[in-house]
Order: sequence, then structure tokens, then C-alpha cells
Amino acid sequence: MNISKAAETTGLTAKTIRYYESIGLMSPAYRKANGYRDYDDQHIRQLNFLRHARELGFSLDQCGELLGLYQKSDRRSADVKAMALARIDDIEQKITQLQTMRDSLKELASCCHGNDQPDCPILDNLARDA
Repeated sequence: MNISKAAETTGLTAKTIRYYESIGLMSPAYRKANGYRDYDDQHIRQLNFLRHARELGFSLDQCGELLGLYQKSDRRSADVKAMALARIDDIEQKITQLQTMRDSLKELASCCHGNDQPDCPILDNLARDA
């Protein structure tokens, strides 16, 4: 199938597919005599795999590593689990950071009168020295 059909099938953009191919994240598409890319079922499986891995927040390098493990019959599931657990730790750290940011903004917003006067503790806080 051509790149636009592959994009439609996988939910990725043609630009993303070309990029994944250009950085070696996926195997290159076959080229027809006219030079157009031709994607087969294996390519579609790789693209779907990469889309799902990216949706879970894995980096491109991690996606490449996971795809390599997926394609290896002698892989160790412990390696995959370790990557998933590390990603969970990253997510939990990000959640903690976001909760701290939310709490700080709530505190700042509660100090602001939100009226027509120019005094604004939110702006004052943003302008303070480290």
C-alpha cells in the first residue's frame, strides 16, 4: 500500500512515517519502479507498534529498543518489563511535578484579587529572584 493508505491505516501522518523510516526506526518500505514507497503488512505492524509505544510516552530510542525486542524471538520478557517499570517511574515523577505546579498556581491564584487594579501577586511571584 502507498504511504497515504499506510498513514490512514495506522493513524500516523505520512510525514511521521517518512521520519521513522529516515532515522532507521522501522524497516524501509519497498520502492516501486516509479520510486513510490510500498508498505506491506509487516510495515503496518511496525507502525502500529510504534504508535502505541509513543502513546505510552516511550522515547524514539526506547521505541526502537522495544521494537527490536518485539522482533527478537529469544528476547527476555524481563527486559521489556524493566523498560515498562522505568516508564511508570517517569510518569509518576511527572505526576508529582504536575501536582506541585498545580498546587503552586492554586496558591498564587488564591492570593490574586482578580479585579481592575494593577497589583497582581501572580506576576510579582513570577518576577521574583530565584
